[in-house]
Amino acid sequence: MPELPEVETTRRILEPYLLGQRIQQLRHQDPARYRNTERAEGRRVLGTSRRGKYLIIHLDKNLELIVHLGMTGGFRFEPHRHTRVTLHLPDRILYYTDPRRFGKWWVVKAGDYREIGLLERMGPEPLSDHFTLAHFQQALSTPRKIKEVLLAQEAVAGLGNIYADEALWLSKIHPERPAHTLSLPEIRRLYRAIREVMERAVEAGGSTLSDQSYRQPNGQPGYFQFQHNAYDRTGQPCKRRGCKGRIAKIVVGGRGTHFCPQCQPDSL
Repeated sequence: MPELPEVETTRRILEPYLLGQRIQQLRHQDPARYRNTERAEGRRVLGTSRRGKYLIIHLDKNLELIVHLGMTGGFRFEPHRHTRVTLHLPDRILYYTDPRRFGKWWVVKAGDYREIGLLERMGPEPLSDHFTLAHFQQALSTPRKIKEVLLAQEAVAGLGNIYADEALWLSKIHPERPAHTLSLPEIRRLYRAIREVMERAVEAGGSTLSDQSYRQPNGQPGYFQFQHNAYDRTGQPCKRRGCKGRIAKIVVGGRGTHFCPQCQPDSL
């Protein structure tokens, strides 16, 4: 957390407040974590975009302000006790909050992502035309576990723990299956499931879990957690029609992983 839907929701809400505005100041006390932010001061915002889980603010003078929210980062319109950065605009202040301090900021020349290695090798956006079945099939020709492949960001961008679990549940694929053992029909199901889950999650404003770490800049929660079929439902009945299984939790790639053993069997 936050994953693609949360970052995209944040971007869409912030963009009207940023476009055309000049950044007057960026204040913080952690230059190692929030790097070269002085370069953004005095620069005008030309637009915003997102790449995977990264928010990108496009500035004049060929600069980009890149924000990775980490596990608990987010923006607020009002002061917050876990504020780490304040972004001063002519008519308002935006507050970047991050209780666990895993988020990072960079100001770089546009397109120069050498400091941010993942951005250079990141796979296609799941809701874009660049995410094709042919590319996805090729990216899965590895013996790594399918959930590990999804989390690595190179087969497809923006999936984290929540949405990988949800897509695998929807496609009836066990999270520990070696990726190269998936048949073409299974790959097709997973490809479609990723797109469906991401579309619905963005529409719902992302997921706000019990720790309340993610909220939209206006303080409102996301609502996709009410549509979760697997994530954070350990021991609860599977929601799939006709399935009598219960959601189980295991560890895959160091991450808690939720699935239904009955309708996501580990056999090929």
